[in-house]
Amino acid sequence: MGQKVNPIGFRMGKIDNAPPCQSSWFASLKNYASFLLEDKKIRDYVQKKCYTAGLVSTKIQRFNKRIKITLVVSRPGIVIGRGGSELEQTKKELIQITKLPSDKNLDIQVEEFKIPELSSKLVAEKIAYQLTKRMPYRRIVLSAIERAMSSGAQGVKIVLSGRINGAEISRREKFSQGKVPLSTLRSRIDYYECPSLTRSGYIGVKVFICLG
Repeated sequence: MGQKVNPIGFRMGKIDNAPPCQSSWFASLKNYASFLLEDKKIRDYVQKKCYTAGLVSTKIQRFNKRIKITLVVSRPGIVIGRGGSELEQTKKELIQITKLPSDKNLDIQVEEFKIPELSSKLVAEKIAYQLTKRMPYRRIVLSAIERAMSSGAQGVKIVLSGRINGAEISRREKFSQGKVPLSTLRSRIDYYECPSLTRSGYIGVKVFICLG
């Protein structure tokens, strides 16, 4: 069962350097379902809006009738826009989604992720995009591993599964370099999976990055 556990959820709350929770709030049984659905709508909108800015994570905190959203991106200038115009537009549309009474109840902060090569989400999305452009999968994966290792990662593992390179029979291929101890709780693992919708079919992309 070890290989079927999400590496992030497996470590959350057990070690000091575990990744923080993406949602931080408490709700009664009456409001829990509506808050959870609202978080999903916020993340879907932000993912679509900030895709070109290299969105790494969306952190949501809820207080008494107030919501704080922290966007961690690799290119914050795209999210903020000239004079903060893009950020104001994003804030207006998020107020309509959350149905808050005014813009004073919504606080949006933008943080910069300085090394995008160490984000499993950005690496996986880039690989998935390049696969849709029919680029050689082996060259794509090996260059991504090389960039991550040169940026300071202790180990990288990338798994592709599906109709790789347009093959008639689906298969699974693994590429790894360095150490990626998935069964050791002390190691900090960044993990993300996403699909690549190619002309031949669906290719799953999984990226594991060991940050030490």
